[in-house]
Amino acid sequence: MNAKTYSVSESEIERRWFVVDATDETLGRLATRVARVLEGKHKPTWTPNLDTGDHVIVLNAAKITVSSDKRETKAYMRHSGFPQGLKGESLGHLMERRPEEAVRRAVKGMLPHTRLGTQQLRKLKIYAGADHPHQAQRPEPLA
Repeated sequence: MNAKTYSVSESEIERRWFVVDATDETLGRLATRVARVLEGKHKPTWTPNLDTGDHVIVLNAAKITVSSDKRETKAYMRHSGFPQGLKGESLGHLMERRPEEAVRRAVKGMLPHTRLGTQQLRKLKIYAGADHPHQAQRPEPLA
């Protein structure tokens, strides 16, 4: 019997590529599935202090589903740091302007708010249409 706990090292991490079609998917449900794969929690070798996750490509971000109430009431706020610098934008307006950004923000909120989460978010590629330049990585569909 081996009483030692196995811990994966940085050199043993294998990264795969997954592709997700966001057509008619709910924004929050899609974001949780994607965040789980980016963190590597779907693998038995998951380690909380290492980035063991895989790369994810999200296609058709413009065709994502959000309830009509949330389109008008959910607001993304930012502040410039200057007096009267508070700006707000509704989810509906953001979806019309940049649908990739709405998906990215939803996934970002579900990742750790540390340097590790920033590193995991870099492995997310989002496209509004069905085309992507990552054919050479041979992505698999995410279950």
